[in-house]
Amino acid sequence: MRHRMMRESGGRHQERNSGPSGHVPAPDRRVGEDRFAGQSERLVDRSVDQSVEQSVEQSVDRLADQLADQLAGQEEFSRRTLAAADFPVYGVAAGSGRTGEMLAAFETSGGELRWVEVQCGDWRSTAGPYVTVRTYRPGAEQGEQLPDLEDLVEDERDRVYEQLGVDEGDGPGRVRALREWITVDGEPCALEVHEDRPVPAPGAPPADRPVPVWAGRLRVGGLTVTVCGRGLAPGAVELGGIGDFERHLRGRTELLRDLASRRAGDVPVEERELPPAVGMEAHRALIGQTVAESAAIEAQVRAGRTPRLPRGLRGEVGAVRWEAAVRQQMRLATETREEAAAAVTSMVNHLNRLSQQTHWLVGTAEGEAAVEEVVRYTVFASEVASLPAQRAWAQLWRERPGGGGAGVWEEQRMVERLWLSAWEQWRVARR
Repeated sequence: MRHRMMRESGGRHQERNSGPSGHVPAPDRRVGEDRFAGQSERLVDRSVDQSVEQSVEQSVDRLADQLADQLAGQEEFSRRTLAAADFPVYGVAAGSGRTGEMLAAFETSGGELRWVEVQCGDWRSTAGPYVTVRTYRPGAEQGEQLPDLEDLVEDERDRVYEQLGVDEGDGPGRVRALREWITVDGEPCALEVHEDRPVPAPGAPPADRPVPVWAGRLRVGGLTVTVCGRGLAPGAVELGGIGDFERHLRGRTELLRDLASRRAGDVPVEERELPPAVGMEAHRALIGQTVAESAAIEAQVRAGRTPRLPRGLRGEVGAVRWEAAVRQQMRLATETREEAAAAVTSMVNHLNRLSQQTHWLVGTAEGEAAVEEVVRYTVFASEVASLPAQRAWAQLWRERPGGGGAGVWEEQRMVERLWLSAWEQWRVARR
């Protein structure tokens, strides 16, 4: 079993099986009005208010205690894992102006620690200085391919987006391959460097221009070490072995506590008041985004790059669109939240799969017509011209295997062929 403890981030996905989790807000309570309430009633009201305030304070304290327990548990788990490390781990050396040290991530596989990453510097600033150092166990590069240096740069830009809310653009920008020298335990070592200087937006003031980010790889005593930095040159970084991880563990706990306090005031999207949707526009907007996500990932795969959802398509915008579509589905189809979420999930996966299996869904008139028919069938179960394809998809989605042998997969492929054939017949009939 593989366990990965990563920095705060959102995950990537290709297929939606459910909407954002949450609860349905309770209905508004009816408040009666008594124009002749006397002093005794007002005193009762005040005591009720005080009781509510005390209840809120107790809830806040309880949540704070839960967070403290959770962070303490994570810290202790990380402490035990790192104590069992059977290879040296490198970080920014003492005496080189290091600040803000903390554990960034580690990964175990089969109970064996595979790599450890630490960070150092000002994580709150896009200007830096900021450095991450990842040490792989001996022989890790033989087990599976290690990340490209370009991916390390994009990981750093993901961190800035997820922790600070700053989108530095999807790379690559102006890139250079360099050979630099970095000091390790007082000795200079050759460093293969990939530097990415994003192209600033036209007219952007200097303060808003993304800073260059670089990543390098080197070999130290049979180990592979990668370094990624912003706000300082590779030659300004000095590495050394880490003998005590306590400051890194405490630093990570403080980071998580800081991020949690920043997000404490966020209202779950299920409880927000959203702009009213018109007709089926919420469904169309959600489909437009999810199809764009799939197309972007597919283009990256074709280009030989690691699949990575563009930052402009991540985060809250997708959750808001999802919630708007589910609410509109509940209203127009007279469905419960669970039924509406299931219907929207099926609709999104239907069109995602169709965009992956055909060349005509995106950017064509018949593609727009197909989207409209899928939406109308999802909302109203309409007798659309593509009804055979809609029914074939319903069977394909309902019987999707969660496991099973070759026979199950062969049956699934047969249903998929029938589904695609029904869409092709629909296209022929339109002509």
